[in-house]
Amino acid sequence: MTENKSKAKDFFLYLGMMASLYAGTIALLNLLFRVINVAYPQIGGYYGGFGSSISFPVATLIVVFPLFLFLANIINKGYVADPSKKEFAVRNWLVYITLFVAGGVITGDLVTLVYFFLDGRDITTGFLLKVLAVSVVAGSIFGYFLDDLKNRLTTTRRNIWRIVALVLVLGSVIVGFMVIGSPRSQRLMRYDEQKVMGLQNLQSQIVSYWQTKEALPENLVALKDSLSYYDSNLQDPQTELPYEYIKKSTLVFELCADFNLKSRNDSPKLFSDPYYDRGFVNENWKHDEGRFCFERTIDPDRYPVLRKI
Repeated sequence: MTENKSKAKDFFLYLGMMASLYAGTIALLNLLFRVINVAYPQIGGYYGGFGSSISFPVATLIVVFPLFLFLANIINKGYVADPSKKEFAVRNWLVYITLFVAGGVITGDLVTLVYFFLDGRDITTGFLLKVLAVSVVAGSIFGYFLDDLKNRLTTTRRNIWRIVALVLVLGSVIVGFMVIGSPRSQRLMRYDEQKVMGLQNLQSQIVSYWQTKEALPENLVALKDSLSYYDSNLQDPQTELPYEYIKKSTLVFELCADFNLKSRNDSPKLFSDPYYDRGFVNENWKHDEGRFCFERTIDPDRYPVLRKI
């Protein structure tokens, strides 16, 4: 009975260690890819907002990385007390599977690199950094478990691998915050996202008003209509002050808001959020920090008035 309990304990220790390793690896690569996408955006691509937030992968690493080290330390102590545990079938299966996956990833990475080169495709800095990131992470995992399988993990060698893992994780998190921004800047960016979405919604209502009445509203109150669509939440989510609407002429108006940060210069769209794909043709929602106004001109040909029957 005691032997069965020991085997069950070892089984869940190995399973927990591998699960935390896989979760941490995915989070680490996710973090690195998001940082690379922001630092070296693809031509014609876009990024930002929720798409580039590093909160989730960083949160995952904060939880699973220490868990992996903790479980690996317990398992190592079990090896010292009873070396026969290294022959545990589940342990060997999990190690071999991990070696197979890591080796396959490295091979696939190299095949992709060679394919891009032979196919004449542009090998950009961002692409090379992604290949390097996958190779370093997968190579480190492969090297560690190969040492473990061949019983080469002395105390000194194990500590070296721990330092390598610590440098990879902490270095990636630090670089992530340097490139994408601190949690505070991420919060401010999300506020700015909501403001742009609110202004887009407001613009849609103004265009609808024009198509119905063939005139721009004098103020935001004029948009209110109990029989048609109207969003009464026309205020800044951060300051809780109404958005600013300025009628400049019969066809020209401005929408203004107070933004926390300047929008990224390299992105043709402000944020990679599906809401931003619903905007009107040739619109530009880039903005500077502080109060910023978007000037819009109604094109009667594009937005014809809805004629009465």
